[in-house]
Amino acid sequence: MRAFRLHSFDGPRALRLEDVPAPSPGFGQVLIRIKAASLNYRDLLISRGRYNPHLPLPMIPLSDGAGEVVAIGEGVARVKPGDRVSGNFMTGWAEGRIDAAKGRTALGGEASGVLAEQVVLPESCLVHIPAHLSFEEAATLPCAGVTAWHALFSSGQLQPGETVLTLGSGGVSVFAIQFAAMAGARVIATSSSDAKLARLKELGASELINYGTTPEWDKKVRELTVGVGVDHVVEVGGAGTLPRSLRAVRVGGHVALIGVLTGLGEVNPTAILMNSIRVQGVYVGSRAMFEAMNRAIAGRGLFPVIDRVFPFEESVEALEYLESGKHLGKVVIRIG
Repeated sequence: MRAFRLHSFDGPRALRLEDVPAPSPGFGQVLIRIKAASLNYRDLLISRGRYNPHLPLPMIPLSDGAGEVVAIGEGVARVKPGDRVSGNFMTGWAEGRIDAAKGRTALGGEASGVLAEQVVLPESCLVHIPAHLSFEEAATLPCAGVTAWHALFSSGQLQPGETVLTLGSGGVSVFAIQFAAMAGARVIATSSSDAKLARLKELGASELINYGTTPEWDKKVRELTVGVGVDHVVEVGGAGTLPRSLRAVRVGGHVALIGVLTGLGEVNPTAILMNSIRVQGVYVGSRAMFEAMNRAIAGRGLFPVIDRVFPFEESVEALEYLESGKHLGKVVIRIG
């Protein structure tokens, strides 16, 4: 079979399409023919050695895939050949709280990824994908979708009528807008592109802020909330945006800390202390969260937002397109 493998931490161009031995399932394992995979910013960090420079090379990258069960090993009872499935981001996190051992099972990192024609995964990590979604649409869910769901519902306990602030137009932010609107929340969305903001409004955002023309967007958020602040911030920027997010959230509010798109740095914790703000790190989620999200997606007939689909052979170009920041929503690779 064919798979892309990363041979050095020199960026997407270090990926090579190679013939590798086809895997076979052992006890409790499932062989899946991957039909589509989607990209996350984490994949770029991994390709450049900024995520974990000690990962063994060569490695098969990417965490998010969807496909069809080809064969099952002994003891498998949750799926059967022909089922349409995705694997959870962390193959070892079925339910409950995360711990260090579960964190070490993340696909496309310490565990081999899904940028391949076939993969073997433990049956315990698999979820059935919503029937109304294509493989390409389903492939967007394992990281960005589950992260947004975890941030808003598992961590944030979002309630109808509450206000959510989202940053940018990447996969997590777009899913957060869709989920929050679905739950009856008010969404304030930010982007540096008026064209992207118009699309975010179509997806459910109530108010829009162009942070390019309004660099002090935290003050605008306060103005839109009559000085109170938002109930929740889906914080994907990191050190570069967190200080403004802390000024935009209400006293006693919730900040889901997810990404580091603006880089690393120091943050003054005084606002967290003085305003009793709950800052919760969100590292994707469990299979139970994935299944709860899928039930909601199926029940509402929600469709993920895909910016562009690349063929398998153009996986390097797909990563470079993601790195350009031109996308809104998810970038997907069709395999097979």
